[in-house]
Amino acid sequence: MTRSKQLKLGAFMRPVSIHTGAWRYPGALPDANFNFPALKQFIQKLEQGKFDAFFMADHLAVLNMPINALKRSHTVTSFEPFTLLSALAGVTEHIGLVATASTTYDQPYHVARRFASLDHISGGRAGWNIVTTYNPDAALNFGLEEEMEHGERYKRAREFYDVVIGLWDSFADDAFIRDVEAGIYFDPAKMHILDHKGKYFSVRGPLNIARPIQGYPVIVQAGASEAGRQLAAETAEVIFSGVNTLEAGKAFFADVKRRAQAVGRDPDSIKILPGVLVVVGETVEAAQAKQAHLDSRIHYDSGISSLNLALGYDVSGFDPDGPLPEIPETNGSQTGRDRIVALAQRENLTIRQLAQRAASYGGLIFVGTPQTIADDMEQWLMEEGSDGFNVMFPFLPEGLNDFVDQVIPELQRRGIFRKDYEGKTLRENLGLPRPANRFFEQ
Repeated sequence: MTRSKQLKLGAFMRPVSIHTGAWRYPGALPDANFNFPALKQFIQKLEQGKFDAFFMADHLAVLNMPINALKRSHTVTSFEPFTLLSALAGVTEHIGLVATASTTYDQPYHVARRFASLDHISGGRAGWNIVTTYNPDAALNFGLEEEMEHGERYKRAREFYDVVIGLWDSFADDAFIRDVEAGIYFDPAKMHILDHKGKYFSVRGPLNIARPIQGYPVIVQAGASEAGRQLAAETAEVIFSGVNTLEAGKAFFADVKRRAQAVGRDPDSIKILPGVLVVVGETVEAAQAKQAHLDSRIHYDSGISSLNLALGYDVSGFDPDGPLPEIPETNGSQTGRDRIVALAQRENLTIRQLAQRAASYGGLIFVGTPQTIADDMEQWLMEEGSDGFNVMFPFLPEGLNDFVDQVIPELQRRGIFRKDYEGKTLRENLGLPRPANRFFEQ
């Protein structure tokens, strides 16, 4: 078996654990999502483990769930991504800083400027996770009575992306000459006015900040619907997928790489990283006991709300110990709904069991020893189910420390994960090329 392939690892850190019961686990920090000293320690531990990136999801509204569930949620308060990542840039040197920014409720100029700033502040470590927000409560926070239709969100996102990268190319890399003697700060011939006029946006430009250190911050995308896959194939450099079996991972991997090649892109320029919740124990049984105890910290109010949110459909009126009813299509996340429906059919789960799984994360889970977890990760890498993983920790700080102190050394021993960073920028560490400026010869 060849050892030339190398895992890429991101860390999903907002919330610090996606598991609903994480804040109640013995030894966990209940306020970890909103505790800056703790977050600083977490990212420094991840950098010690040579992780590629610290990834922040984001929400533009308090989660739309019944108050009985909301009052039990540790996601109700957390930092705004750019503010936190800018602060964390000052206490780290190598790890990438990936923030979510919505194309549905933001403007391209704002997003382009924030990410260019973060890239300069961090020395070239920024990444933009492109999302199309579907939370109906977010629409209400932005002066709209209802959310945008699914397909329309993706059309807007495609134009949004084009405008942002156009703005990042406002200045040539050598535009700022700063000639003190001549009194010339920049060369006007190396400034481009975008003057974009499209269906969704009219943006003159130029951006009032120098071109990002990486050319463009790394483009990240997480959609897995038909529209999401196509957007990812056309624009993304890292994809956080939601597959939960190796077979599904292989199918997704092959489909997106094929789509990328069809639009003229190098398939190797896209890194596919499925999300995976990892529970580490000295034995498989010890790890399973940790998972069981963690799941026991989930209240049914939280579980049924998480299930309804994932399905985009309210099943709380059905028998909790009966099967999942037929779920109609909605305007919400098709990926989340399809994953839950497939899980229910595959394992013949009741609504109560699904509720617990939904709150505990119903996606890919590796539970075992450092050796068995490394076995799983190596198999996915070698069989082209993924290029790596977006790791989720069950509780913090213990779950994070277990992974960095026990699993990372095992991956390094096998020669499938770095012992040190390859470069200074996120692009260099991911093995991604720096894009040329479309308006100026390089």
